[in-house]
Amino acid sequence: MKKLKISLTWQILISLVLGVIAGILMQDCVEFTQTYIKPFGTIFLNLLKFIVVPLVLFSIITSIISMKNMSTLGRLGVRSLCYFMVTTVIAVTLGLTLSSLLSGYFPTIDLSTVEEAPEAVTITLLDQITNFFPKNAIDPMLNNAMMQVIVIAIAIGFSIVQLGEKVKPVADFVAACNEISVTILGYILALAPIGVFCLLCPVVAENGAKILGTFASLIGVTYLGFVLHAVFVYSLAVWLFAKMNPLHFFKNEGPAMLFAYSSDSSLATLPVNMRCAESMGVRKSISNFVLPMGATINMDGVAIYLSVTAVFIATCSGMHLTFDQYVSIALASTVASIGTPGIPGGALALMAMVFASAGIPLEGVAIVAGIDRIVDMGRTTMSVTGDASCAVVMEHLERNNKDL
Repeated sequence: MKKLKISLTWQILISLVLGVIAGILMQDCVEFTQTYIKPFGTIFLNLLKFIVVPLVLFSIITSIISMKNMSTLGRLGVRSLCYFMVTTVIAVTLGLTLSSLLSGYFPTIDLSTVEEAPEAVTITLLDQITNFFPKNAIDPMLNNAMMQVIVIAIAIGFSIVQLGEKVKPVADFVAACNEISVTILGYILALAPIGVFCLLCPVVAENGAKILGTFASLIGVTYLGFVLHAVFVYSLAVWLFAKMNPLHFFKNEGPAMLFAYSSDSSLATLPVNMRCAESMGVRKSISNFVLPMGATINMDGVAIYLSVTAVFIATCSGMHLTFDQYVSIALASTVASIGTPGIPGGALALMAMVFASAGIPLEGVAIVAGIDRIVDMGRTTMSVTGDASCAVVMEHLERNNKDL
């Protein structure tokens, strides 16, 4: 009798549905889910994060060694950066447009009840670029600073290519380490259904009821922005520039999207996203370079959320934003959505920066902090999907390039 084999997509989807159902049923047992279920999800997440750095490091070095023309890498990097910047600008514009059109549904909130407002952090585009370059070779590995790991991998890869036969044993060692990393990844992904369930169940148990509260309109507009951006921007991109049926794209990207939603981590989803890209015909030399870079600097979901939240808090506090303030929000959201290693407070610190740029009360950051986890699941899914769409487009643009 033939053994029934369930695909990874269906395994993750079933686990996600079961996690939601269990979370809803256990809303009166939040402490139990946090104490006895969440730790197993954390273990799975830690295993994925553990393999991300060696996987990215060795796979990029291996890809560079296999290239016959080093100018190809530069062209691939520039094209990817342009793609990420264009989709981010569209995401910010979409977020501002939607939140402005639907601002009539936003409630009135008394910000005077907030005892302490967060401190705004000033970040420039030049600061972001500076953060891409590591101070040493160890800290990026320890802190999962992917863009810095990519820079290290490129430096090592170029050096190995230039030295040629002199360092052939090193090249063979790197190739072997890459194979080991891929094998370990396979073992970890076998645990994905358990991990997804244990990650999602506690989140739903703790936050499920809050969705119907004061912030339902904020969550609804933000998720509407996510859906529209995915359906129109990413679909059009893969259809026009990669000549791929959008339905085929989303079907193959399904495991990464589901995993991103439940894990709430672009870095943890990176190994899954690499496999999804390869299932769509993207060569490893492209996916191993584009996806890690995208996981760091391509945050379309963050761009949408920051712009929507800025208008939400401004509206709720009785402000009437001017054109100049909208421009300030757009520019600040674009800069903030690029990866920012070493910034204390993460997304909330970035949100404070966006608010400060337009004179929006910083107390609003503390107000929306409670539902950040719910929205973060969606914006992580959006960012991961954007990375994959870029990889597919780059594969088509470089389809005749035999150097990759």
